[in-house]
Amino acid sequence: MWIKTLIEKQNIKYNTTCPFKLAKYLNIQVIEYDLHEEIRGYYKYDRRNKYIVINSNLSEEWKRIVCAHELGHALLHPRLNTPFMCNRTFFSVDKVEVQANTFAAYLLIPDENLVDSYEQMTIYDIATLYNVPVELAELKFKGLF
Repeated sequence: MWIKTLIEKQNIKYNTTCPFKLAKYLNIQVIEYDLHEEIRGYYKYDRRNKYIVINSNLSEEWKRIVCAHELGHALLHPRLNTPFMCNRTFFSVDKVEVQANTFAAYLLIPDENLVDSYEQMTIYDIATLYNVPVELAELKFKGLF
């Protein structure tokens, strides 16, 4: 899968899978802002500048998830402004949203331990282990098997 390959290259180059560190290395400005409660964040491209805006009212766990999702937009759809990541984004069938979610799943859920123990782990176990929504764990699990 090309998204997995892209993440592996970024990990090798920058030695991290932290979405905040990757954004910094890639010169993508991450800004926290007090957004409406239904809006988790969005990606904006403006005159060769890239911005990830994250709702400052989110928990640290959700900020990491939103940053990973929006980083997916920045790398996969660099010149496409995404209006916002809302509470329903994980259920979207829109191609760019599915790709950004897949990017976040592969970035936040490492492959190690999953291949050897996938038969013993449920989607819920994986989501809990890596502190991600079940929908991201499902995307990762589908891609592995």
